[in-house]
Amino acid sequence: MPHDHLSPSGHPYRADNDMPLTYWQCMEIAMRELLIEKGVTTTAEIAAQIDAMDARSPADGARVVARAWCDPAFRQRLLADASAASRELGFDIGALRLIAVENTQDVHNVIVCTLCSCYPRNLLGLSPDWYKSREYRSRVVVEPRRVLAEFGLTLPDTTTIRVHDSTADMRYIVIPARPAGTEGLDETALAALVTRDSMIGTGLARSPA
Repeated sequence: MPHDHLSPSGHPYRADNDMPLTYWQCMEIAMRELLIEKGVTTTAEIAAQIDAMDARSPADGARVVARAWCDPAFRQRLLADASAASRELGFDIGALRLIAVENTQDVHNVIVCTLCSCYPRNLLGLSPDWYKSREYRSRVVVEPRRVLAEFGLTLPDTTTIRVHDSTADMRYIVIPARPAGTEGLDETALAALVTRDSMIGTGLARSPA
């Protein structure tokens, strides 16, 4: 399921987007041009903001997870208020309410947005295409164990799987379980083990081996 169809060149196939603009795309263009015309903002400021958003990546979220693994007090603050705790590390969460959910030996958490594609972009960067697909959004809430198996993640039958549905003003990030054998690693080395999928819940953190 997570693998797109391949084109003849071997690359994932994506349909062309040269189609008429939607109502909301036309509204965005009109609003942007009006704000520039009225002097509220400039094209350079808009481009800079887009660049700043594009520069965000899962490495930001990995830093938060690594700190939670190393610092029990920070972990408690993260679970209590993930927005505030993330700001401690210098990450701009904006007005969003960020909620951290922690994987344990008995519970595994998965994130989805069933209505559209709400995603913690402030910490994880752009969402993967499969996260936005109707197939993932509809199936993971109905048959999460089977969907995870298609990602290569087979969990014991005794593990409880909790699916968290994001909204326009509330996002989730998964704190994956810390891998065994990482007791002597520092935060930088630990962050390198944290994958994007492990913070969505469709994967696990890497083993140090």
